[in-house]
Formats: sequence, C-alpha cells, structure tokens
Amino acid sequence: MNNMKKKILQLATALFLGLGMMTNMAMAQQTIVKVNTNIFPAPEKGYKKMVIEVPYSNNDQNKKIEFAIGKMMEVDGCNSYGLQGTLEKKDLQGWGYEYYVFKTKGEIISTQMACPDMPKRNLFVSNQGTTLNYNGRMPVVIYVPEEYDVQFKIYTADNDVYIASEAQDKK
Repeated sequence: MNNMKKKILQLATALFLGLGMMTNMAMAQQTIVKVNTNIFPAPEKGYKKMVIEVPYSNNDQNKKIEFAIGKMMEVDGCNSYGLQGTLEKKDLQGWGYEYYVFKTKGEIISTQMACPDMPKRNLFVSNQGTTLNYNGRMPVVIYVPEEYDVQFKIYTADNDVYIASEAQDKK
C-alpha cells in the first residue's frame, strides 16, 4: 500500500506542476483586442458562426492553423472516413477581411475494408483540412451547418532551414 501512496503523490505533484506551467505559458501570450465578429454576417437559417481565436505571439510568421469541419460519428474500427462538402472563402465587403462558408449534403466517403472483429469507435469525421497562415490579430470565422463543429490545430516551425541534396545518378 505504501508504494501505491507514493505513486499517487508523484502523479499529483506532476499534475500540479503541469498546471502551473500551463498557467505561466498562457500568461506569456500577449492578449490583444481582436475584431468584433458582429461585423460578419449573421448565419443563414440552419447554420452557425464558428470562430477560431488564437493568441497573438511574436512568432506568428512561424505558425500555421489547420481547421476541419465535421462531427463525431460511430464508425467501424478499421476504415478511413471523410465528409464531402465545399468550403468557400468569401470577402467581407468594405472591411478587407475574409470568412468561410462550408456547405455539405452530409455525404460520407470511406474505404471499404472488412473488419468484422474490430470494435466500433467514435471518430470526428471531417472534410479535408484547410491550412492558413497564423494571424493572432484576426479571428477565423467559419459558417457551418448547425449539426457540425470545427476542430483546429496549430503548427509551429522552428528556425532551422535544411538543404536538399542533389541525387547523383549512376551511369
């Protein structure tokens, strides 16, 4: 039982240290006032306005955002799935800002492998992701059908630059 208490104490200590570090990292991000999203059009009937707000940093030029639109679904255990639809980039007239509108009929595509022994799983079935330049000064506004959500990732590049080598064909 002593060993169990020691492991619980180590886990709790790691958790508190991790939360403290996350708080410090969050405070290190500079907060700036972004554009009020009320200047964007109201969503059409059956749609909702989703907003991605990312923190401003001095390294915005080294970052990219990838977002995908989809919903959680119960699927089989081995096939790959994708949501069909179109993402249209639109201009917010008079403001110089852009926003996106996703339209879909809800059609799902998938590979067709047989996997009878694999358990079902919950998966975020989405369209192909869209990658944008990171801009901590501007929100990304996306209109999606009400039953769908938007997930996003932030990619960061380091400052290392690599040079490809020239292939030398043997004669």
